Amino acid sequence: MSEIIRITEVSQIHQFLGLESPKHPLITVLPIDERMVTANYGNFTFLMDLYQVSLKRGIEGHISYGRNSYDFKDGTMVFTKPNQSMKFSSQENFENVSGWTVIFHPDLIRKSELGKVITNYDFFAYAIYEALHVSNEEQIILSEIVDKIQREYEYIIDRHSQELIVSNIKLLLDYCTRYYDRQFYTRSNLNKDFVAQFESCLQSYYDHEKQLELGVPSVKYFGEELNMSSHYLSDLLKKETGNSAQEHIYNFLMDLAKTKLLSSNEAVSQIAYGLGFEYPNHFSKLFKSKTGMSPVAFRKAV
Repeated sequence: MSEIIRITEVSQIHQFLGLESPKHPLITVLPIDERMVTANYGNFTFLMDLYQVSLKRGIEGHISYGRNSYDFKDGTMVFTKPNQSMKFSSQENFENVSGWTVIFHPDLIRKSELGKVITNYDFFAYAIYEALHVSNEEQIILSEIVDKIQREYEYIIDRHSQELIVSNIKLLLDYCTRYYDRQFYTRSNLNKDFVAQFESCLQSYYDHEKQLELGVPSVKYFGEELNMSSHYLSDLLKKETGNSAQEHIYNFLMDLAKTKLLSSNEAVSQIAYGLGFEYPNHFSKLFKSKTGMSPVAFRKAV
C-alpha cells in the first residue's frame, strides 16, 4: 500500500516541486510543464485539502483517482475538490507539454458568494474519465481568465485583490459549466443511450426484486452499473430529460405505488416494504410530497 501524503497548504505543493514560496498563501497558478510532469511523485497517494482546476495538453501517462486509473487526454480539464485522493505515474513522453493548474484553499472563498455556491458545480465530483474536453478557442478563453487571476495575486495586491481573484475563479467555473453543457449537447445521441440503459436498469432492479435485499435504489447504485459517477449520471439525465436521477427513481416508485394502491388490498405498510422502504412513514411522506395526498387518501379518491 502506498504512503498517503496529505496536502493542506498551497506552500506544500511548491515545496514538493522545488519551487519558491507562493506569491499568495491561498492560491497558486502553476504551469504544466516538464518540471511538473517529470517530478518524482514516488509511490505516494496525495490527499489534498484544496480545490484544483487543471487544463492538460500533450501529456501521456496515467492518473489514479480513487480506485481507478485513467489515461490523460490531450486538451482536457480535470477538477478536484478537498479530500479527493490522487496518484500519478511517471511520464515518459513530455514533448509539447502545456497547460496550467489553479490550486486554491477553501479559506480563499469561504466568506464569499462563491463559497456558498461552489457545491453547485457538480463537475468537482465527476470522475477523471468524465473530464471536460475543450476546443482551442475555449482553451484560449479559459487561459485568459487564469492569466488575470495570476496577475492579481502576483502584481496588484491591494484591497480589491481578494474580491477580483475570487470573481475570476467564479468566472472560470461558470465558463466550464457552459462548456460542460456543450459537451452534454454534442454527445446527445450517446447520452440518449445511457438514458435508455438507466431506465432499463431501474426496471430490472424491481423485476428481480433487488429492493427486498438492497432497499430503495440509490443513484450511486445505477452510476456503478453504468460505469459513471452518480453526479455525472444525474446531470446527464437532467440535460436529456429535465429530471435528475433521483427524480427519475422517485417518479418510477410513485407509478409502482399508485398501481399497487389501486389494484390490490395490501396495507400501505406492506406496499412500502415491497417497494424497498425500511420505514412505511418515509414512503407515505414521499408519496404525499409527490402527489399532494397520502396513500390512503389517494386510494379512496380514485
